[in-house]
Order: sequence, then C-alpha cells, then structure tokens
Amino acid sequence: MLLYIFQWLSEDIRFFSVFNYLSLRAVLAALTAMAIGFAAGPAVIARLKAMKIGQAVRGYGPKSHLVKDGTPTMGGALILVSIGISTLLWMDLSNRFVWVVLFVTLGYGAIGWTDDYRKVVHHNPEGMSAREKFAWQSLIGLIAAVYLAFTLSMPEEAGVWSAIWAWIKSGFTFSSPGKLWLTVPFFKQIAFPFGVFGFVIFTYIVIVGTSNAVNLTDGLDGLAILPCVMVGSALGIFAYVVGRPDYAQYLYFEYIRGAGELVVVCAALAGAGLAFLWFNCYPAQVFMGDVGSLALGGVLGYLALLCKQELILAVVGGLFVAETLSVIMQVSYFRWTGGKRLFRMAPLHHHFELKGIPESKIIIRFWITSALLGLVALSVLKLR
Repeated sequence: MLLYIFQWLSEDIRFFSVFNYLSLRAVLAALTAMAIGFAAGPAVIARLKAMKIGQAVRGYGPKSHLVKDGTPTMGGALILVSIGISTLLWMDLSNRFVWVVLFVTLGYGAIGWTDDYRKVVHHNPEGMSAREKFAWQSLIGLIAAVYLAFTLSMPEEAGVWSAIWAWIKSGFTFSSPGKLWLTVPFFKQIAFPFGVFGFVIFTYIVIVGTSNAVNLTDGLDGLAILPCVMVGSALGIFAYVVGRPDYAQYLYFEYIRGAGELVVVCAALAGAGLAFLWFNCYPAQVFMGDVGSLALGGVLGYLALLCKQELILAVVGGLFVAETLSVIMQVSYFRWTGGKRLFRMAPLHHHFELKGIPESKIIIRFWITSALLGLVALSVLKLR
C-alpha cells in the first residue's frame, strides 16, 4: 500500500525511490510488525485478562503446568494482526503470491481462533475435535495447493484459471516447465518430477503437517515462537535468492519470478514473533494459542513451498520434526506393545520435563538446537 504512494511521490521527489529496494522494505516490515506488537501487547494482555480468556491446563499433563492455569491465551491473534498490517503496508500488493500467503495465514488462524474460543468459553481443554480441525485444515491446504501448482507451472502473465483450463483441455496430462519438481538439498542437480496431482498432494501434506507440527511444539513458554522466527528468517533469505535471476543462477537455484517479495512477509513474521516473545518468554504473560501456532506453521510450510525449499524446511525446522516424530513414535509404540510408552510423555519437551529438567533450561536448549539447524540449512546456499 505504502509502496504505491512512495512510487507516485518518487516521480517528483527522487528520494522516495529508495522504497523500491526490497531490502529496505523488509527491514521496515520487521520494524512495523515489532512496533505493533510492543505497542499493543500490554493492552491485548489486559483485555484478555478482563475477558477471562485464560488457558485451561490439561489435568494429565506435567503437574508443574497447573500454575499456568488461567494465563491469557489467544495472544497469537496479535502476531497475525502485526503480520497482516505490516505485509499490506510494505509488500507489492500486485505480487501473485501475496494474497494466497495471507489466505493461508488468516485461514489457519481462523481455525485456531475457533479452537481456542471453544476451549475458553466451554472450559474444554480439548477444543475442536480432531476430525473437525483436520477437515478445515485440509480444505484450506488443498485450495492453496491447487493455486500454487498452477501459479508455479505457468508464466506470471497467465492467470490461474487459464492454467487450469489448459490442464483440462490437455486431458489432465499437463506438463510443467520444471517448477513442480522436488529438489534435493546439497545435490541441486537432482530433482524428482511431481506432475500436478503429485505436487498438490505433496503441498497439502507439507502445509497441514507443518501447521500441526508447530502446534505440537507450542507447549512451553516461548518454545515455539523463536524457532518460528528462525525458520521464517531462513526462508526469507532463500526467497530473496530464488527471486533474483542473477543470484539464483550463480547458486544453482531455480529462479521463481516474484518470490523475492516474500522477504517482506518473512521479515514481518520475524518482527511480530520477536515482539510476542517479549511477553511469551518464561514465565509467560500470554500464550499464543492455536490461533498463533496453526497459522504460523501453515504459513511457514507454504513459504517453503513457494521458494521450492520443501526439504530444507525439514532441516531448519528440525525441532518441529522431532516433536512431531516423538508423538507418532509414542502413539505407535503404545498401540504395538499394548500400553507401554517409549517416552515418559509426548511431545518431546514434556519427556524432558518429567525427567526433572527445568522448563527454562529445556526452552533455551531447544532454541540453541533450532539455531544450529538453521545454520546447517543456510549452508546449502554454497554447498552443492
């Protein structure tokens, strides 16, 4: 929005042309989101307390969590508002990716909001049923997956509907120009073609899986939000590289027209996340709730897909992968052995809690692990 104003002003005042630089707009997006978070945070927390929107702690969880009962939740809405406003202010709104990114973010945020609302109003720690939540996640994930498949497969000038029509006329044998491939990190010359159907299914799995992975990780004060900031920042770097033809060619990445603008979204996410961490760090004044964790997970998965860094997401977001695998392994082992447990409790952070490790130490160690995984992921920029 502001970009158009500054471009108009630059016709007469040359100074305003500086706002055409993507790097500057990314910094301003981060600062804007951070300023909104810091400014509105205390008022939002006070309002949540006044409305008695507090977290209901599950009785079967670690006993140390009982003191957190009643802590304001649904604070993730502040993150989404900060990201949304900052993105609309500083991103090029004619970009073909901006609206679908906001659709995924706000769509998953709406699911999380409904889940949190039911927990608070009905005092039910379980919230939405797993089937209902998964159904809505699947609907949004499939819509976003189909849009992305045809957006990446066609030139920017071609609309999504014309691409779908071309696919139908071809007898559903649409041949993509190469962007519906799965590239392997550290081996950039190796790629596996998907086809439209395969890409849609894979995209759906990544979006829904990442959304739920972040949701599972969000179990301790500040545990999930800082890794989200790290993952978003790393994806912002990849978006900048693949969005520039010179950098993409030099570093052996596939050039994706318009992907560079995603840096603004990633920067806004980082700024909003850091501002929220100010209030969410141990001991937390507010929890993000499902409204924040589901939305952040969904948008991180979608950003990775837009940048064609799906497997890199599993590396930089290794913490989320480990937490999810711990739940899958726990449930599978429990059923296979007829009641035995592989971990003391899942997700993984609860296992360490029950081993007697202080919550603050678990959080910091997981943060360090996430930072190291981020550095490993960024090494793919030069390693071939």
